Amino acid sequence: MTDRIADVWGTRTPHPRGTPWPVRVDSHLDAGLAEADVDRWVQSACVLCSNGCGCDIAVRDGRVVGVRGRAADVVNHGRLGPKGLYGSWQWNRTDRLTRPLVRDASGVLVESDWDTAMGRVVQRSRELLATDAGALSHAFYTSGQLFLEEYYALAVVGKAGLGTPHMDGNTRLCTATAAAALKESFGSDGQPGSYSDVEHADAVFLYGHNMAETQTVLWARVLDRVHGADPPVVVAVDPRTTKVAEAATATGGVHLAPVPGTNQALMNGLVREVVANGWVDEEYVRRHTLGLDDLVATVEEWTPERVAEVCDVPARDVRRAAEVFGTSERVLSTVLQGFYQSHQATAASCQVNNLHLLRGLLGRPGCGVLQMNGQPTAQNTRECGADGDLPGFRNWDNPEHVRQLADLWNVDPLVVPHWSPPTHAMQIWRYCEQGSVRFLWISGTNPAVSLPELGRIRSILEREDLFVVVQDGFLTETARYADVVLPAALWGEKQGTFTNVNRTVHLSEKAVDPPGEARSDLDVFLDYAQRMDLRDRDGDPLITWTTPEEVFEAWKECTRGRPCDYTGLSYEQLRGGSGVPWPVNADAPEGTDRLYADGVFPTDPDVCESYGHDLVTGGSLDERTYRALEPAGRAFLKAAAFSPPPETPSGEFPFVLTTGRTVYHFHTRTKTGRSRQLQRAAPDAWAELSVADAGRLGVAEGDLVRVESPRGHVVVPARIGRGRDGVVFVPFHFGWFDVPGDVPGDVPGDVSGGGSGDGSPPGRPRTANEMTMTEWDPVSKQPVLKVAAVRVVRAGPGEGPAPAPTTTASAPADPGSVPPTTGGPDAATSERFDAAPPPPPAPGRCGPSASTPGS
Repeated sequence: MTDRIADVWGTRTPHPRGTPWPVRVDSHLDAGLAEADVDRWVQSACVLCSNGCGCDIAVRDGRVVGVRGRAADVVNHGRLGPKGLYGSWQWNRTDRLTRPLVRDASGVLVESDWDTAMGRVVQRSRELLATDAGALSHAFYTSGQLFLEEYYALAVVGKAGLGTPHMDGNTRLCTATAAAALKESFGSDGQPGSYSDVEHADAVFLYGHNMAETQTVLWARVLDRVHGADPPVVVAVDPRTTKVAEAATATGGVHLAPVPGTNQALMNGLVREVVANGWVDEEYVRRHTLGLDDLVATVEEWTPERVAEVCDVPARDVRRAAEVFGTSERVLSTVLQGFYQSHQATAASCQVNNLHLLRGLLGRPGCGVLQMNGQPTAQNTRECGADGDLPGFRNWDNPEHVRQLADLWNVDPLVVPHWSPPTHAMQIWRYCEQGSVRFLWISGTNPAVSLPELGRIRSILEREDLFVVVQDGFLTETARYADVVLPAALWGEKQGTFTNVNRTVHLSEKAVDPPGEARSDLDVFLDYAQRMDLRDRDGDPLITWTTPEEVFEAWKECTRGRPCDYTGLSYEQLRGGSGVPWPVNADAPEGTDRLYADGVFPTDPDVCESYGHDLVTGGSLDERTYRALEPAGRAFLKAAAFSPPPETPSGEFPFVLTTGRTVYHFHTRTKTGRSRQLQRAAPDAWAELSVADAGRLGVAEGDLVRVESPRGHVVVPARIGRGRDGVVFVPFHFGWFDVPGDVPGDVPGDVSGGGSGDGSPPGRPRTANEMTMTEWDPVSKQPVLKVAAVRVVRAGPGEGPAPAPTTTASAPADPGSVPPTTGGPDAATSERFDAAPPPPPAPGRCGPSASTPGS
């Protein structure tokens, strides 16, 4: 037994390069229960990060009482992280929404019934569809946490039923750049690499990716290589001293800590060093890429000294990082929010792809790129078209792709909105602000905490001409603004599939009934379609599905011949063993572990998902220009000059603010904040200052500090930490309200509104996105959440150390000054090492069907 709050990654199982990752089965049950007390175990996978760890749900007397990892699963080999162990299920005992809520004549949300609530939704929807704005009055803002079947149903409702282009998800905040970078370089979304590359890599590069906290099980996989024979060299790009950065130093790699907003300058420098030192695989580049000359010319000025000047990192460290990449035979790269939520996000992420293309490090064991996701089903949001994409990775600008969907759905192609680029989330909120979008349906997300510049978001949600529907399991900060709140079933209370970062598809079975009258998101979307009487071109019902499996079978047909081909999968195939990575079809019946082994990419004009963009301006290429490039299955080496970030420190605001995550919480804590163990480990927000900055400001550990940008402020305790000077870190998880449950905190007593009545949130401000700005990447449209200019002043004495955990990147600079973070007796977790190993990953095919369907 071990305390997995104190020991985040669990017991090490070291192994040498090229050998299977050993099995370790983690389980956590209610206090006093043993596995023999469990009535039944129900197959699922964890939904509290993008890793997609296979697990089983423990059920006793009709209640979820714990979880354990699945030994046979290729993703986690039995392991679970703290969020999965403690936060994936304890919320089912707390303040769930059990009945619909509607706003009464006095403006208060009151309990109602489904017919009344859906009647209001349908009535308002029909009223607006009958106006001149038609479907353009409607927008849908969803999540990265629903199931594949739910996204696909929503996509068909929106794109074929209503015909609105205004559909996106909070995946725009976390994973849009992953998709954009993959499209720009390789022609289509879909991760080239595999988690199994960890077992073979000579070097692991993590760009803006604090894997140790955001994907704890994947980091355990890296640690087991680091602690074994032939360990990989680790290189970390992060302004904070994370556990990843510590591993970089320990393995002889390097920790690069650039000033936030300068990632593109750093990446141009690394590309230049690889080229200048002759580390390019010239034959691979000649046969499989386009754009080398432009790339070389663009990066020429970025010598290590020039990078050092702009990024404030030592030139020798730039040279060392480039040397590791340029001389290692097998390199795995991962990228996440430190790049995606920063300035020039797509450009910097494409440079990671460029490094692998220049060296020909793709498609072989140990050679991969993982443009990571932040959420468990973000990949499905993109695949299914519930965001700004067409289902099946189809191209909005390709009339044949639009026709394929119209034929599949039996609607006129003109119904499918493709006359202009799809509306990304930031533009949807602007349309709401301007009054052209007047019906906003929010499902499974909490934008009143997660979006940038929250004062603006509150003012939008408060508009009288905006009808807001919120579909969630809890009364979140956002739900308090809704006109109608629909109670949703959550994980373990419904059935469906979802796909993780490395394309592995899992089936999650229903374990228990949802509370009260709560319904699955799928049932809600199907109910809306039926009540709206949505029809196809023959006058028949547009949607006839009634079960998740029926939707999955329809989805399979939508993917036929596309890069994300699911046609060889079934619910039955996904039961009982491991998840399976797509494409899965007649040519790859067991799935495909990694893509592009043959060096052929889905860039053919008739296949590709996008015709590409200028990475600096965001200007899109048209079909004619793209065809003239004659890609012929070759990847693109995309170049972009560095430009300064939109906001930089000044005399009035001398610090750079960067936001991020802690290992113990997921997004806005709607689930993890209701876990006793996780909430105790990280009960409130804080601001991290370097030792030197704290000294200049006269701030001691735990003192209250006011961190303020031109847009808003927080007042939170200070952690004197290990970050770089001039940078302030604030976690973004904490909203306006403490969540109820078995933890201390204020429990809101009414459901009447979102704030204090004057547009500001109640209580002491602690929400990081009060300070972030409404600015986004020109290609991916992902908000720039990690670069803002702020000032910091001491606001008063504290009541002890900051509530920041001591176990990870938030550790104090003086380790002995703060009590260690522990979980206590109810955090005890079992680790078992005697389980059978999982099967090896499917090898896939080294032919066109594994990478370029239809080419």
